[in-house]
Amino acid sequence: PEPEKKPEKLERKISETFFYNYEDLCSQPFVTSDSGIPINLLTLIHSFGYDCTKSANLQLLDSQTLLYVAGNQLVLLDLKTKYQTYLRSSGGGGIGIITVHPSKQYFAVGEKGWKPNIIIYEYPSLKPYRILRGGTEEAYAFADFNHYGTLLASVGSSPDYMLTIWDWKQEKIVLRSKAFSQDVYKVTFSPENEEQLTTSGAGHIKFWKMAHTFTGLKLQGALGRFGKTAVTDIVGYVELPDGKVISGSEWGNLLLWEGGLIKVELCRTGHRPCHNGPVNQLILDEGELVTVGGDGYIRVWDFETIDAADSVDDTGLLAMEDMNELLVGKNVNLSSIMKIHDLGQPIWYAQDSNGAIWKLDLSFSNVTHDPECLFTFHSGKIEAMGVSPVTYLMATTALDHSVRIYDFIGNCQLTEIKFKQGGTALTWAPRVVSLPYCSLIAVGFEDGVVRIIEVYDPRGLAVVAGRTNVGNAEMCLKQAFKPHTAAVTALAYERNGEVLATGSKDKTVFFFAVEDKYEPIGYICVPGPVQALQWSPSSHAESMLLVLCENGFALQVPAPILGEQDTVSTYEIKDLPTQYFRFCSIKSRIKKQEEEKAKLEWIKKQQDMGLEIEEEPEAEPKKEEPLPPIYVPQEPSPIVCGFYSAPGKFWLSLSGYDSGYLYHCAFSPIQHEISPESRQDEPFEVIPMENTDDNPIQRISFCTSKLLMFCGMKDGAVRVYPLQDKDLSADMINGYWSFNMHDNDYGQIQAICSSYDDRFLVTCGADSNIFSFNILSPENIQRELKAKVPSPRVNLEKEKTAEDIEDPSAYSIENARQKKEYDQIMKAAEDKKHKKRQELIILRHEFHHLLQRNMELPKHMQLHREEFEMDHRIREEMDRQTAQRIQLVQKELAWDQEKHRIGLQKLQSRFRDTLEFDTVVVHAIGSNHQISTYRLLAISERYYKARKQSQTAKRRTSKLGKEAEQRRESQKETISEEEMEADKLKKRPQLQGAIGRFGGNRLEQIRKIVEKADKAKAKIMQRRKEWDELYKSKPSDNYENPKDVQDIKEAQENMGDFKLKTATNYKIPEHMRMNAEKKKMQLRSLEVAVHEKKLTMNKWIISLRDLKVAIIEEILCLVQELKSIQSALNASEQLPIPPIPQLHPEETPEKKFQYDNNILLKFKQEQENKQRLSEQVEDNASFAVFGGKFLHAPSLKEIDSTSRASSVRSMRMVSSVTPVQPKVFEIEKAEPTEMELEILKREKIRNIYLQETLIKRINELVVTFDAELHLLRHQKLKLDTQMKCADLRHITWFEELLLLKNFEKHEDTLQERVNNLSNEVEEMQWKLDNYLSQMENKKYEIAKLQEREKALYATFQASLGENNKFASFLTKVLKKKIKRVKKKDVDGDRDEEEDSDEESDEESSLESDEEDSGSDEEVFDDSVCPKNCDEALFENTLQLREKRLDIEEALVEEKKVIDNLKKEYDALAKKVKVVEASLDTAEGELEAFQREKQQRLNELHVVVPLKLHQVEYVVNGELPADLSQILVFTNQSLEYLQQRIMVLQREKLDQRELYKQARQQHKQLIRDRREIEIRIERLEENCNQLMLMKFGRVVDLEALQTLSVNTNLEELKMKMMEKEYIQAQELKKWEEKIFELRQRLMMLMKENTSKLQQLNSFCIEKQGLEMKLDALQNNLGAEFQGPWKAEIQERERLITLVQLQAQEAEVLKEEITLLSRKDGRIFPPPQPPPDTKILN
Repeated sequence: PEPEKKPEKLERKISETFFYNYEDLCSQPFVTSDSGIPINLLTLIHSFGYDCTKSANLQLLDSQTLLYVAGNQLVLLDLKTKYQTYLRSSGGGGIGIITVHPSKQYFAVGEKGWKPNIIIYEYPSLKPYRILRGGTEEAYAFADFNHYGTLLASVGSSPDYMLTIWDWKQEKIVLRSKAFSQDVYKVTFSPENEEQLTTSGAGHIKFWKMAHTFTGLKLQGALGRFGKTAVTDIVGYVELPDGKVISGSEWGNLLLWEGGLIKVELCRTGHRPCHNGPVNQLILDEGELVTVGGDGYIRVWDFETIDAADSVDDTGLLAMEDMNELLVGKNVNLSSIMKIHDLGQPIWYAQDSNGAIWKLDLSFSNVTHDPECLFTFHSGKIEAMGVSPVTYLMATTALDHSVRIYDFIGNCQLTEIKFKQGGTALTWAPRVVSLPYCSLIAVGFEDGVVRIIEVYDPRGLAVVAGRTNVGNAEMCLKQAFKPHTAAVTALAYERNGEVLATGSKDKTVFFFAVEDKYEPIGYICVPGPVQALQWSPSSHAESMLLVLCENGFALQVPAPILGEQDTVSTYEIKDLPTQYFRFCSIKSRIKKQEEEKAKLEWIKKQQDMGLEIEEEPEAEPKKEEPLPPIYVPQEPSPIVCGFYSAPGKFWLSLSGYDSGYLYHCAFSPIQHEISPESRQDEPFEVIPMENTDDNPIQRISFCTSKLLMFCGMKDGAVRVYPLQDKDLSADMINGYWSFNMHDNDYGQIQAICSSYDDRFLVTCGADSNIFSFNILSPENIQRELKAKVPSPRVNLEKEKTAEDIEDPSAYSIENARQKKEYDQIMKAAEDKKHKKRQELIILRHEFHHLLQRNMELPKHMQLHREEFEMDHRIREEMDRQTAQRIQLVQKELAWDQEKHRIGLQKLQSRFRDTLEFDTVVVHAIGSNHQISTYRLLAISERYYKARKQSQTAKRRTSKLGKEAEQRRESQKETISEEEMEADKLKKRPQLQGAIGRFGGNRLEQIRKIVEKADKAKAKIMQRRKEWDELYKSKPSDNYENPKDVQDIKEAQENMGDFKLKTATNYKIPEHMRMNAEKKKMQLRSLEVAVHEKKLTMNKWIISLRDLKVAIIEEILCLVQELKSIQSALNASEQLPIPPIPQLHPEETPEKKFQYDNNILLKFKQEQENKQRLSEQVEDNASFAVFGGKFLHAPSLKEIDSTSRASSVRSMRMVSSVTPVQPKVFEIEKAEPTEMELEILKREKIRNIYLQETLIKRINELVVTFDAELHLLRHQKLKLDTQMKCADLRHITWFEELLLLKNFEKHEDTLQERVNNLSNEVEEMQWKLDNYLSQMENKKYEIAKLQEREKALYATFQASLGENNKFASFLTKVLKKKIKRVKKKDVDGDRDEEEDSDEESDEESSLESDEEDSGSDEEVFDDSVCPKNCDEALFENTLQLREKRLDIEEALVEEKKVIDNLKKEYDALAKKVKVVEASLDTAEGELEAFQREKQQRLNELHVVVPLKLHQVEYVVNGELPADLSQILVFTNQSLEYLQQRIMVLQREKLDQRELYKQARQQHKQLIRDRREIEIRIERLEENCNQLMLMKFGRVVDLEALQTLSVNTNLEELKMKMMEKEYIQAQELKKWEEKIFELRQRLMMLMKENTSKLQQLNSFCIEKQGLEMKLDALQNNLGAEFQGPWKAEIQERERLITLVQLQAQEAEVLKEEITLLSRKDGRIFPPPQPPPDTKILN
C-alpha cells in the first residue's frame, strides 16, 4: 500500500517552458475522404466584420494591438498597419470569451462546443501555452485573471453555469461550483482579497468566498438580496477596496452593496438616473469611479462620496452629481472600455455595440482630444450582400440603417450611406443594366422602400471649390420608390436587365421596367411571404421568374411587359399566367425506403459471404413492431433557397423537418384544375446532403463555370461541392469541403458569393462578420489585382438630388394609386353635390319669392300653406328619409357622443361633484357692499367615521375596564362561598341518607349537633370576615388621603414652572402625549369644525340670496302695480319709480352649467366659425339631433319669461282693486258732475297714497335687505378672522404632524417595546398569582388529605373497640410501610419484551417488602390473621392500610407539586424583577424620547395674533423691537394667578389650623388605644381563668364551638347498625327454620322409638317362641325330630323382617344425622325390596 500512495503525493508539475504545437490544436477544414478535394480549397484573406454585440469582445495586448473574436477566428489587429493576424479555434465550435493576463504576456481563449477548452496563448509568440479542460459543458460566458495573474476564474453558460477556479499554469481545477440557475454575465476576483469573487447576471448578483472547511477549501456563495429595490439584470459592477461592491442597473442608477444587501441606490439630483439606460461597466481608476452607460456617456464620480454613501430616507435613494462626463457620440451604445498607457499617457479604447471601436481621452483637461472613431462595422445581423459583376467590390446592408461598400481585394471599407430604416435585401445590378459603369445597387428596406443607389469614384468629378476629404468611393441615391407595405425580402434583375422584380413579406411581387428611371409595371399576389426570387438563366428559352415563398409554395411567372397592363385604377396584374408548386414532404418516405434498402443490402451481403440468415429470437420483437407511418408535418417546412435546373424544373433547400436533402421539383402541367391551397406536389428527385438534418443549407451559389457549388450553412460553416457537370445530380456529388467560419450558434450565413472572375469568395453572416477567401489561387495574387471603383456618370454633380422616402408610413405605389383614384372619385362627387346645392338654392329663392307674393295678396285670394305642396307623399317620403338619416347620423355619432358624455361626466366628477359650495357673491341693493360664500369642498365621510370610531373606542375601553374589575371582584367573592357550599353539599346528603334510612333519636341528636356546629362555624367565619375587613380598612403607616394625593398631584402639575414645556425636567403627562395618529385626529376634527362653520355661513348667505330673489320678485310686482296706479295720475303727481334691482351673474354661478339648444348652438357656431346663412340653417337642423342627446335644461330666457309671467299674474291680482280705466273717460265728451268729480278726487287721493305706500314699501325692502347683508357681512368678517386663526393653527398642527411622522417609527418601536415588556410583566404577574392560587389550592388539598388521614385513624380506633388484645398487632399492620409499584405508561418506541414486562408488572399493583418496613421490631406476618382474632377486623385493617397508603402517596405528590410550584414561582419572580428593570429602562428611554420630541415641537413657530391693547410688555413707554422674551397667556390666567396668591394664603392658614386639630386628635386616639389594650388584656385573663375552672386547661373556644360529631364515624356506626339489623333478621329466620326442623326431628324420633319398642317386643316374643320351640323339640318323638316345613317358612319370614327393620333403623339414623346439620337436606326413604309377599 505504501508504494501505491507515493504516486498520489507526487504531483506532476508542468514546466514553465512547455508549449503546445498550434498546428496540432487548431481546427482544419473537413474534406470528404477519397474525394480528391484539396485541403486549401479556400484560404481566409480578411475579416471585414466585428461582433460588437458580444460581451467583452475587445481586449488590448499592447498600445498598438487589439484582440477580438470574429466567428471561429481570433483576430489580432495592428492599429498602425491595419494588418490582421488570425488564430483558429481548436474544436471548430466557436469562441465564447477572451481575456488578457494582467502582465499582457498571456491571453486566454474560451471556446464553445461539447466540453470546450480554455487555451492560454503566449504573446507575442502566439504559441499555445496551457490548455484547461473540463470547465463547462457547452460554452464559456466569461473569464478573468486575479490581480497577480496566478488564478483564472471562468463561468460557463447554459446548461450548467459552472464557476471554476483554475491554477492555470498547472492546468488544475482548484475549486468549482454552480454559479446560478440563470445566465451569468461576469465573474471577477476582488482586487484586494483574492479569496473573494463576485458574479452577476440575469436578475442576480452573488458574492463568493473561498472558505476553509473541515472537508477542505470550498466555494461559498451568498446571493445579493434586492429588498425594496426592483430586481434587475446586472451587467457591470466593481469591487471596492473595503469589500463593498457597486453595480449598475437596467434603469441607469448605481447600487451600493454591503453585506449582501443594497446599502443605498445612487442617482443624480432631481432623481435623474446616473445613465439613461443600463450601466454596462464600472471601473475604479486612480481613486475615481468611471461608469460606462448604454446612452453613450462616460461619467466620472467621486469615490470617497460613494464609499461613504448612506440612505437618508425611506426611498433608499441618494442624489449626487458626477465630477466629469463625456458624450462619445450620438447613437452610441458603449458596452466596455479598456485602458492602456502609450508613452506614459493613458489611452482608452471603447467597444460600441452599435458597430464601432472608439479611441478616447478621459483626462478631462484643457487639451483633451475628442473621441475618435477608429473603425465602423455593421451592428447585428447582416441581411444581404451583393458582389460587383465587373470588379472586386461588394455591398452589404443590415438593420443598422446602413449600406456599405467594401474592397475585398484591398481589404478595406470604401464608403457607407445611412437611411432612416434598416436594409433587408440587396443586389448589384448586372452589366446589361448599367453598362459601362456597373455602378447601380438595388437595396430593399424594412419599410417596403426600394432604393437605387449609385456607386462612383468622387475623384472623377469636376473639382468643386471648398470640397475636401475626397475618398476612394461615394454613394448617392438615384431613385427611391415604395412598392411594398412590409419588408423587402428579395430583389432580382431579369437576365436581359429589362425588369426588376421585388418580393416582400406582404405576399406581393412587384415588377419594374429598368430604364433611366424605374417605372412600375405591376404586381402579383403570391400565397405566402416571399423568400427568394430568381430569374431563369439565359440558357432557357423563355424568361421566367421563380418565386419561392416561406410557407412551401413555389411560383413561376413570365416577365410582364410595360404598357400591356391597365394601370389606371390599380397596378395588380391579374391575368399573368402563373404556375404553382406546393411542396409536400416526402422525407419520412425516403427514410423508410433507405432503411428497407439498407436491410436488403445487409441480407445480400450476408448471403454473398455464404452465411445463412436465421431468425434470431432477439430479432423477433423487431419484426413484430409495425413500421412507422409516413409523417407529413401539419405546417409545411419553410423554403430557404432554390435555383433553376431546367425550364420548369428547380432545386429547393428547406429547413425544419424536411432539411437534409436537396429536392428536385417540377411544375405540373395541370394547373387550373386544382387551387394552389389544395395542391400536394412532390419532388421527383432528391439528393441527400450529409450532416444537414439539423443544419440546413441557408444559401446556395455557383461560380461562373458552374463547377463549384458554394453552400452557406445555418451553423456558419462554408461548404463547397465540386461538380462534374453544370447540371446538378446525385451522381455528380462525390464529396465536399467544409470549414466553420462564422459563429456556430448565431452566425448563420446570409449570403455567399464569388467574385466575377471566380478567384475570390465572400460570405456574410448573422454574427456581423464578413470574410473573404481565395479560391485555389496563390496567396499573393491580390497584390497584382486591384479593385476599380466605377467612374461617375457625366454631369452627375449637376443632377438634382433624388427625393428620398423617409416617412415609414408613406403610401406604397399601389396605395398611392388607390388613394389618387379615390380622391378623384370624391372630387367628382363633391362637384356634383355643389351643383345640386346651387340648383336647390335657386329653387329655394324662387319659392320664398312666391310665398312673399302670396302674402301680399288679399286674404281671400291667398293660398294656404298646404296648397303649395304638390304631393303630400313627397313630404312624407322626405320626412322618412330625413328620419332615417337622422338615425344613421345618431348611430355614427353614438361613439363620439358617448365619449363626450363620459368626458363631461368625468370632468363633473373631478371638478364639480367634490364641490359642495361654489363661490356665490351677494351684492347689496342700495350700496356697493357685498358678501361671498366660501368655496367649500365636500368633506370626506372618513373624517366623521374616524371621529365616531375614536369616541366609541374610548367608551368601549372605559366600559371594558369597569366590567373587568367587576368580574374580578365577583369571582373572588363567589369562590369561597362555592367551596363552603360544596363541602356542605358533600356531607349533608350522606347524613340525610342515613337519617332517612333509620331515623331515631340518635340521628336527630346528630342532626342538631351538626346544625349547631354549622351555625357556630358560620358565626365565626362572619366574625373573622368582619375582622378581616376591619383590618383591611386600617390605613398603613404611610397611608395618604386620596384627596390629598390628588391635590398634591394637581398642585405639582399646575404650580410653579413645571407647566412650561421648555423645562429640562418637564415630564409629559400620559394624556398630553401626542403622536401622529392623535395629531391626525386633531387635524380632522379641526377640518370638520371649520367645514361646519363655513357650511353654516354659506347656508346663511344662500338664504340671503334667496331673500334677495324674493325681494326682487316682490319689487317687480310692486313696480307693476305702481305703474298701473301712476297711469291714473297726472305727470306732475307721479313720483319717480325706484329702480328694479337685478341679480348679478356672480349671485347665480350654477346657471353657468345650465344650457339649452341655443347656448349649445352658439358654442358650436363659435367652434366651427361658420359664416354663411345657409350653413347656419343646416347647422340648426343637424344640431337638433346633436343637442337632443344631452341633458336639457330650460334656457335663461325661458326661466326669466316664466318668472315674469308669474309676477305679472300676481301684480294683476294685486292691482285688480284699482279699476282705473282712463280710456272710458276719453271716450265720454260730457262734463263730469259734482258727484263724479268727488269720486275722481277720492280716487286720486287714494292713488297718491297707494303710490307713496308702494314706494315706501320698496325702499323698506331694500333697506331691510341691506341691513341683513351688513349684519351677515359683519359676522362673516368675524368668522374670517376665526378661519384665518384656524388656518394658522392648521399649518402649525400640520408641521407638528410632519415632525411627529419623522419620530413615529422610533416612537412606535419604543412604545412597542414598553408595551411588550408591560404585557410580559402582567403575564408573569398573572402567572405568579396563578402559582399562588395553585399553591393555596394544593395546601387546601393537603389539609383535606390530612383530615382524611385523621378520620381514617379515628375509624380504625373505633373499629378496635375497648380492651382489644390485638390492638397493637393491628396498629402495626395499619402503620406498616409497604413499597408499592406504581403503574407506568408504556412507551410506544420500546421493544415488545419491555412492553410485556411492564404489562406483567402492572397486573400486580401492590408488592410488600418486609425488608424495607423501616421497623426494628420483630418480623411479623401480616398476611395471616392470628388465632382468635376477628377475621373481619383484620380485613378491615388491611383495607384501611391501603387507604392510608393512598392518602400518603397523594400527600407526597401534592408536596412535590407544591415544591415544583415554589421553584417555578421563585424563578419567575426573579425573571419578573429583570423584566421590570428592563421595563423601567424602556420607559426611561421612552420618556427621554418624548422629551426630545417635545423639544423639537417647541422649536416650531406658532403664530398668535394679538391686538395692540393686548401687548403689555412695554419698555420706557414704547413697544420693544425684540419680542422674543415675552410670555403670551390669557387675561383669565393672569387674573387667576393674582387670585391664587390670596387663595394660597387662606389655604395656608386653614392647613395650619387643620394640622393643630389633627395633632390633638392623634394624641387622643393614642390614649384611647392604650386604654382599649389594657381592657383587652383584662378580659383575656378573665377568660383564661374561667376556662381553667371549667375545662382544667386553656382551650380553643372556636374549636370548641365548632366541635361536633365525627360524621365519618357516625356513618360507619349507622352502617354497622344497619348490617346488624339485617343479620339479626336473618338469624331470626334461621332460628325459626331450625326450630321447625327440630320439631320434625323429634316427631320422627318418637315414631322411630315406637317402632324400636315394637321391634323389641317382637324380639322378646321371638325369644319366647324359640324357647318354647326348643322345649317342644326336646319332647317330640322320632317322627317329629325332622324339620317342619311351616316352621322353616316362618323362620325365614322373621329373618327377613328383622333385616328390613335393621335397614329402616339405619335410614332413620342417617336422617337424624342429616337433620342435625345446617343444610337440612332430607333424602327420601329407601324403597322396600320388590318381593313383599313374604311380609304378608
